[in-house]
Amino acid sequence: MGYSGAVLAGGASKRFGEDKALFPYRGKPLLQWVLESLQGAKERFVVANRPYEGFGVPVYPDLLPGADSLSGLHSALSHARHPWVAVAACDLPFLSRDYWDFLYEKALASPYPVVVAYSGEGHLEPLAALYHKDCLPQVEGQIRAGDFLLRRIPETLGATYVPFAEVSARFGERVFLNANRKEELP
Repeated sequence: MGYSGAVLAGGASKRFGEDKALFPYRGKPLLQWVLESLQGAKERFVVANRPYEGFGVPVYPDLLPGADSLSGLHSALSHARHPWVAVAACDLPFLSRDYWDFLYEKALASPYPVVVAYSGEGHLEPLAALYHKDCLPQVEGQIRAGDFLLRRIPETLGATYVPFAEVSARFGERVFLNANRKEELP
């Protein structure tokens, strides 16, 4: 048993001003922080439409491009060799192996194909979540229909929702801090 780990690094980083994945933060690129958080995965890879060499993992392009993060999720689910896939944005340096193991435990007990936590602001964190490969037909159908909302996946298929209080008590208040702008990084 075990899960696959996919880091989505395909965004344009418009607000950030440069490639977020390669931005050095506390001595290493943001992408490296996220890849290290996925050390417990049985396989790790990056989904991006450009090469990321030097990270020691395969890089796969979007198979159905143009649907933003949903394209990345589709490619991650398509390439993963394990039923559960940890899907992370490349700009979440405070995720940890313990976080993913915690979600995976919930996944193994879940009747649903998605395990997703709430942020401190009450929003879902779909790019720090686990998805089962059973989500693939829904993801592909949404892309083909032009519906690119990630939250539609758990809304349609059901999910195990993890309250932020439970996540922050174990992993800290900053667990989902992401970098849309450089100055947002502590």
